[in-house]
Amino acid sequence: MKKFNIRKVLDGLTAASSSSSTTAQPGTPRENDVVQETLQSEHFQLCKTVRHGFPYQPSSMAFDPVQKILAVGTQTGALRLFGRAGVECYCQHESGAAVIQLQFLINEGALVSALADDSIHLWNLRQKIPAILHSLKFNRERITYCHLPFQSKWLYIGSERGNIHIVNVESFTLSGYVIMWNKAIELSTKTHPGPVVHISDNPMDEGKLLIGFECGVVVLWDLKSKKADYRYNYDEAIHSVAWHHEGKQFVCSHSDGTLTTWNIRAPAKPAQIITPHGKQPKDGKKPEPCKPILKVEYKTTRAGDPFMVLSGGLSYDTVGRRACLTVMHGKSTAVLEMDYPIVDFITLCETPYPNDFQEPYAVVVLLEKDLVVIDLGQIGYPIFESPYPLSIHESPVTCCEYFADCPSELIPALYSVGSRQKRQGYSKKEWPISGGNWGQGTQTYPEIIITGHADGSIKFWDASALMLQVLYKLKTAKVFERARGKEEKPSTDIVDEDPFAIQTLFWCPESRMLCVAGVSAHVIIYRFSKQEATTEVVQLLEVRMQCEFSEADSPDPGGEQTPTLPTSAASSSPQEAEPPNQLTAGVNSSEGARDNIPCLQVRSSPLKQSPGYQVELVVQLVWVSGEPPQQITSLAVNSSFGLVVFGNSNGLAVVDYVQKTLLLNLGTSELYSPSDPCQRQPRSPRKPRQPSGGFCDSNDGSNNSEDRCKSPTSAKMSRKISSSGEQKLDLEDRSHRWSPWLCKWPVGSMKNGKLAARMTRKLNVHRTKSDPHRYGKDNAFTRSRSSSVTSIDRESREAISSFYFCESFPRKSGSLASPCLLVGTTQGSVMMVALSLQPGGDQKLQQPLSFASCGTLVHLKGGILTMALLDAAGTMLPPSCEAWYDPNASDEEKEKEKTRRRRPATPPSSQEGQDSQFAVLCSEKQANVVAMPSQTSIYKHNITETSFVLRADVVQMAGAYCIACFCANGHIMTLSLPSLRPLLDINYLPLTDMRIARTFCFSNLGQALYLTSPTEIQRITYSQETCDNLQEMLSELFTPVETPEAPNRGFFKGLFGGGAQSLDREDLFGETAAGKASRSLAQHIPGPGSMEGMKGAASGVVGDLARARVALDERGQKLGELEERTAAMMASAESFSKHAHDMMVKYKDKKWYQL
Repeated sequence: MKKFNIRKVLDGLTAASSSSSTTAQPGTPRENDVVQETLQSEHFQLCKTVRHGFPYQPSSMAFDPVQKILAVGTQTGALRLFGRAGVECYCQHESGAAVIQLQFLINEGALVSALADDSIHLWNLRQKIPAILHSLKFNRERITYCHLPFQSKWLYIGSERGNIHIVNVESFTLSGYVIMWNKAIELSTKTHPGPVVHISDNPMDEGKLLIGFECGVVVLWDLKSKKADYRYNYDEAIHSVAWHHEGKQFVCSHSDGTLTTWNIRAPAKPAQIITPHGKQPKDGKKPEPCKPILKVEYKTTRAGDPFMVLSGGLSYDTVGRRACLTVMHGKSTAVLEMDYPIVDFITLCETPYPNDFQEPYAVVVLLEKDLVVIDLGQIGYPIFESPYPLSIHESPVTCCEYFADCPSELIPALYSVGSRQKRQGYSKKEWPISGGNWGQGTQTYPEIIITGHADGSIKFWDASALMLQVLYKLKTAKVFERARGKEEKPSTDIVDEDPFAIQTLFWCPESRMLCVAGVSAHVIIYRFSKQEATTEVVQLLEVRMQCEFSEADSPDPGGEQTPTLPTSAASSSPQEAEPPNQLTAGVNSSEGARDNIPCLQVRSSPLKQSPGYQVELVVQLVWVSGEPPQQITSLAVNSSFGLVVFGNSNGLAVVDYVQKTLLLNLGTSELYSPSDPCQRQPRSPRKPRQPSGGFCDSNDGSNNSEDRCKSPTSAKMSRKISSSGEQKLDLEDRSHRWSPWLCKWPVGSMKNGKLAARMTRKLNVHRTKSDPHRYGKDNAFTRSRSSSVTSIDRESREAISSFYFCESFPRKSGSLASPCLLVGTTQGSVMMVALSLQPGGDQKLQQPLSFASCGTLVHLKGGILTMALLDAAGTMLPPSCEAWYDPNASDEEKEKEKTRRRRPATPPSSQEGQDSQFAVLCSEKQANVVAMPSQTSIYKHNITETSFVLRADVVQMAGAYCIACFCANGHIMTLSLPSLRPLLDINYLPLTDMRIARTFCFSNLGQALYLTSPTEIQRITYSQETCDNLQEMLSELFTPVETPEAPNRGFFKGLFGGGAQSLDREDLFGETAAGKASRSLAQHIPGPGSMEGMKGAASGVVGDLARARVALDERGQKLGELEERTAAMMASAESFSKHAHDMMVKYKDKKWYQL
């Protein structure tokens, strides 16, 4: 019986009293003996860095044709700005209201946003992190449309009431000039015209404003005379209006799918009415109505016919047809189908001036889940290849991993194989959205992000230097047969949709081994190769993992227990050695119950594998007596020994992926030693726990006790059986008795590439009140008298939650380290399993492999999330791994690789009575550091009492190591190692979606990320150094560019006044002419980016430097512009002086009559 230690009880009470307390356990080394820790709180600060991916729920779009910058607004108030590849920016409106419209101040480095909460905001884009300079909140009217003329400071705002207000964008104040709806429409009109849906000024006359009302009325308003010149009436609602560049015609799109063209001086009727997608009746009647044309743009060219681009307008009989963009050019009409509904589109033109030939060259189409740019200059209108990482959500992300400071040769290797996967048929021209400049970052280490998706695909991304670019895409579903129709869908599926979805993945950057687990209880092991290969038969291993119940828990079908047949050591064949295909004692099965059937069918035809990741082995869990296999909850790979281990709520399995063999299949309860205080009690706390394996007497090959472990297999296996390493039994090669602790590496043959290694476990699941820490919330209940496992059983069952391969001390107070496997469970237990492995390449085929359970190392509150091992100096001891080699290389190259294939593991030694390692263990509630080999808990920290940790990782930071944690209450914390001192605790992001919990991950050097929306990845840093250098690392949106020259009016147009008419809007809208607007109409709010906001912001060294840098940049830019203008004036003056001198010389000696 274990001794009662009152000191440990007191320590436990002290630790539980505070969620932020760190407790030194008995046996804690003195202060002089502890590792010298270098990490301090000053090394940590939390801030967002960049956001990647497609803007979630987009609602509006704008483009600056001079700066070449694209802005996208969303329904959640977010603002995303895009320039050239790698130039991205994210901003957020505090209100979170939808962005209904965006307007650039072209080439001014500013942007106006109009929100659904009737506020408008002016953004300053001349700084790396854009800020709001001014805001204006309308109180009495709803904003419906905005228009800002090119090179104007007066913004027109249309309202739901039909009025138009004018705002000075410099001061963000309202003008007293208002266009009232009742003055714009005819006096005889008896109904309200509806909201303003369009505002634009005549390209040739800035004094004429075209106003479109929803009801179908269009008004040409004279700003000077303050009256309507013309009114154009149509009996269908208007959605958009577009001008011809000469200002003599405009086009309206209507709700019945028609386009009406109007001459401005002929308001009586349209000059033309067309229905682009309507069927034209032969009798000359009106075409059948179509769906509304939501937007139309009319762009002219010098050399050819104009372009008319429109969205919507399809016929109503096209049910189920996808959204289309229509491009009408001369007599040709092209209908371009889109994958998603169209939100908005913009035609990109060569000139920003509306009164010149537009010369369109591309169309940017904003879809609900994609951004498409169409090349108008090539036949067939191909699309441009997007340089942005907008395909993150191509299939929903199900898991995510982040690797910072990985081997430098990985990114080129992945890029080389991924470049062959690129689609063909893109436009040959360069991406037209090319503004901004890259940041001057100091981070040079490579970063890789891996995303797993619902369709079974895996994407590798280059995330270096705050950018994101897809490197390589792997489709795991290629390994399986696909059902062609719903009627062919296999009945063995355990998920209704996305049977190939990635559940979890494990990647070893050094060996490049990749192991993925899917929701259909399958595991696929991949090797990386630069050469193409064809696999004739996909190697398959089927594993039977089952929790069986004791006699007391299950009904007896015949009143008596059906004994399990013992397996004789003298069996003459594997078939005789196999137990009969029947259910174990006390388990009922209806006729025809699914058994030994996997959820997915591996393809039988040859698999052509492109360079990149190629399938090494597929492991599938099978149905057991009508019960589906449990989903895999944890996964780990050790490339040095060719092992993959995975676990679920039934237990764990160890597979040798080199020999394609199942080595161990163990129930969770069998990991506990018989004397373990944390063991799961069979039925009564007083009844001692039986040994987990059916061990045999060394003199008899048969076993009279119940056979707990059955292993029917199609391969001949040779095994050694041992009981806790003391009693050993050598069986004949054909014996199929299996003990979970010691076995030889099987050299068994694969029959048709498939090894059916099925194993059964017995486990008592009767819950008792006397063992509360082993189970979930329901500690005592009676299981239903049914052979099937209920859902509450599955929830309460102890599952494997974490693995960690290491070189440690399996025996307490031992002196020699050996390979071990740490196993963590959802109930907080950490067990150690000793592995007797031979690291030699060919020796491992002959040497025996043994697994010996060392019992429970420690027990924590909550499920185990992560485990690691530190040496005596506090440096992390990574698992031994194999250096990468190409499996498809020639034999000579393989022979050369053998000398460097495995990184030699140097097992540490420990002097008698001295600890040389620290095991770092973190659960959902606590962190613990255990000294090895004494197995003494020296530090313990209660991370949280009221919440729980979602993700925890041991990461490298500033040359040292720490634990980084993300809690469900939104707190991000870091703890020093090994003393577990709190270094950072910030309430960052409350858990609002399980997507965040599923994708949040930490990496080395202070990096972390999560999926902030279904389409976007948010990267953050918890490093003070990265936060300090963030300004330099971020890209610049605004670059000084000279505005193109205005179009030449020509001699005759200038002589007779046929050119564009300018307007002094200051005389019309200024306070002296128009007066002040009503104060109650709108409220002015200084933004944090304005001078008022900056003065009100908290002052500090960083803030002062930022403000000084902004002021310096602006001053430098103005000085640069002044210098350029001065140089131009000097050149002009010099030229004038030269011409004057030449003229003087020419006429110097001539008389007046000779001139």
